Amino acid sequence: MTLFPISEISVNPKKIKEIEEIMKSTLRLITFSRKHLADDLLNTYLDSSANLQELLSIKNAQMEAQDDFEAEEYLKTLNKTLKIIIKEIKNNIDFESEIQLFQLFRSISPDAHQTHPNKYRNTDVQIGKYLCPPPNKIQNLVADLFYNTNLIKNPLIKAIYFHHELIRIHPFIDGNGRTTRIAKNWILMYNLFPPIFIRNDAEKKEYISTLSDSFYELDAKPKKWNNYIENFFDQELNRLKENTLLIYSSVKNIGEKR
Repeated sequence: MTLFPISEISVNPKKIKEIEEIMKSTLRLITFSRKHLADDLLNTYLDSSANLQELLSIKNAQMEAQDDFEAEEYLKTLNKTLKIIIKEIKNNIDFESEIQLFQLFRSISPDAHQTHPNKYRNTDVQIGKYLCPPPNKIQNLVADLFYNTNLIKNPLIKAIYFHHELIRIHPFIDGNGRTTRIAKNWILMYNLFPPIFIRNDAEKKEYISTLSDSFYELDAKPKKWNNYIENFFDQELNRLKENTLLIYSSVKNIGEKR
């Protein structure tokens, strides 16, 4: 496997700008609104973010779990992990190292970590038609991924690129999806964007199939931007835009009701 080169990323700049403008508008409302106290708006923003984080927990639990008991257990570990992330963000700590990746793995997937404590997987894994890189390649690929990711200036592209490539490496014996998605949301939340989550079974199927097709296509043409990568970025940006609009509407409505 060769990591997809960041120089070849070709995301729709219009969609990125739209999301950034929505968040700027939200922060302007909080800072400069004349309709009500800034504290009211800030509290609304924080409440909206907290509600999204709660929804993130529930939706991810439903996505990962096979039954209600498993969903309940996973919800506990996810909420615990979100608290860790929020504490780090309050201390001005972004997600940017392997140590933090293992920290998330330990917290979000304790059973898998107990089986392989602080280790990458030691077996081969296949996702659909795509054969993930062999265990002896994982450590260098993850190190290279962090190097690449930290070179990307835009946090939205950074978060989605990291998500796409870490799933493609599939470094852990289990819990790769949940670890990757929570890492992505750490990057987003650190940069004052809301988290992204899968909302329903239809989105889940689309998400999995798009990633699988993208990985298979990259096996044949490892440095070429393809339709499946583009679709994956679009899907993630659409989910993010929906959540930014939700937060903006919540903040804006509190002033209009007065």
